[in-house]
Amino acid sequence: MPSALTYPGVYVEEIPSGVRTIVGVATSITAFIGRASRGPLNEPTAIFGFADFERQFGGLAADSTMSYAVRDFYLNGGSQAIIVRVGHTPVAPAPPAAPVPPAVPPAAPAVPEVGASAAVIDLPTGAAAAPDDKLTLVAASPGAWGNNLKAGVAYPNPDDSDKKLFNLTVFETDPADPATVVANESFLGVSIDLDSPRFVPHVLAETSLLVRVQQRNDETWVVPPTTRPSVTAAGSEEQATANSGSDGDPLKDVDLTGEQDKRTGIFALDKADLFNLLCIPPPVRDGSTGASVYAEALTYCVGRRAVLLVDPDAAWTSATAAVARTKLTGLGLTGKSARNAALYFPRLSVADPLRDNQTISVVPCGAVAGVMARTDTERGVWKAPAGLDAAVGGVRGLTVEMSDDENGQLNPLGVNCLRTFPLFGRVIWGARTLRGADQAADEYKYVPVRRLALFIEETLFRNTKWVVFEPNDEPLWSQIRLNLGAFMHDLFVQGAFQGNTPAKAYFVRCDSQTTTQNDIDRGIVNILVGFAPLKPAEFVVVKLQQIAGQIQT
Repeated sequence: MPSALTYPGVYVEEIPSGVRTIVGVATSITAFIGRASRGPLNEPTAIFGFADFERQFGGLAADSTMSYAVRDFYLNGGSQAIIVRVGHTPVAPAPPAAPVPPAVPPAAPAVPEVGASAAVIDLPTGAAAAPDDKLTLVAASPGAWGNNLKAGVAYPNPDDSDKKLFNLTVFETDPADPATVVANESFLGVSIDLDSPRFVPHVLAETSLLVRVQQRNDETWVVPPTTRPSVTAAGSEEQATANSGSDGDPLKDVDLTGEQDKRTGIFALDKADLFNLLCIPPPVRDGSTGASVYAEALTYCVGRRAVLLVDPDAAWTSATAAVARTKLTGLGLTGKSARNAALYFPRLSVADPLRDNQTISVVPCGAVAGVMARTDTERGVWKAPAGLDAAVGGVRGLTVEMSDDENGQLNPLGVNCLRTFPLFGRVIWGARTLRGADQAADEYKYVPVRRLALFIEETLFRNTKWVVFEPNDEPLWSQIRLNLGAFMHDLFVQGAFQGNTPAKAYFVRCDSQTTTQNDIDRGIVNILVGFAPLKPAEFVVVKLQQIAGQIQT
């Protein structure tokens, strides 16, 4: 009622309906973990196209298998990706064994920083506040790409004796042709005065994609430490030359796995809100991702309600069942957790623009994730990402061409095959999880069924938080049934479930039968949601019969 009824007349009051619209979460955000030529380390970064990847992570790189997977993802219909760039951290050697420990143990050797040496440049500013009248710039992220940076300082006011105000220009040049500028940034009127609103460390940290100011030991410059260099531009009043930098040693499996407490490698995704698919290309070209990496990644995916896309071993070049069993056993991805993983075989043969378009083999995870994203957009997450419509684009062929009989040996083991068909080209010809082997008889045998369940789980998890601390009785239960029922009915209308009526397709229960008085006393409300999933028509059987004309009976 209104707070006070004081005068005779009509009072209007708005009453909440209890309707809380539930919007489904994204279904095909794909996380990639691997090496890149530039970009932040162990920081999940969202991109929305391969142009974004080129701008932030340097594009294709010969030593980055992840870059080819990201390219294939967008070539096949991918939309949003999360990139985690990792670097190699050398492990400190263990001290030699000794029969008797020394009286004073030696100091542990220092662990080198991720990546290799940093190239640093000092630009003269003529400012008394800078040590030795130098302004030290470093590249915004580690990598040899920083050797292509050039920077220069010009002074707009020659009469300024302190020279605290200046213009800074930064260029990135083409490594093949240093005279060609591929990117440039200009910062006018920046200052080395800490009290200035144009204090140069702050300006660069907020707006520059190329450089940062190196941290100083005193309190004059307070900026995060980074690694890498810059050089000068022709025509600047003050110039300098860069030192050398490198991308560091090749990755190891341990670099992909990372450390949970430091949030590196796989665990860097703790800082990402949502991802649905996880791709971990091999650490080196023509290599394989280790079984230990996949084991850790699968456990992580189960906790995040995501699906792990597993690539075949580089040495897996035979389509026989015996070889497949050996490879699957070596992976060790078994148990109920394997519902959240799917393996695709064989690898793809693609053109490499970095090698005059020579044919190389790449892992299929990126292309498969792109096909899944395209299928989700066109049909829905409940449609199997397989069939003649699941064409894999941007490839020249497959490293292993299979016959129907060979495909028939792998499919019952839960291996999804990539096939080549006349007119249709390369397509995905399998839709099973790693629990999809016939002998497992798992209820989540098929990829679309598992992905639909994960989609519903994540959506309801995020959209029922309003229930927390609400009075736990029939008014709350009816609101829950109303809102969750509306969401499930919308999926039913789109064709996500079996059954021609809602009662046959799904149910939402929340009442005194699901939540007892003992549950209420303990602060628990139980919601039961069920659905009848659509399973793909994996085997089409056509029965033919001859008839003997019109027989009178």
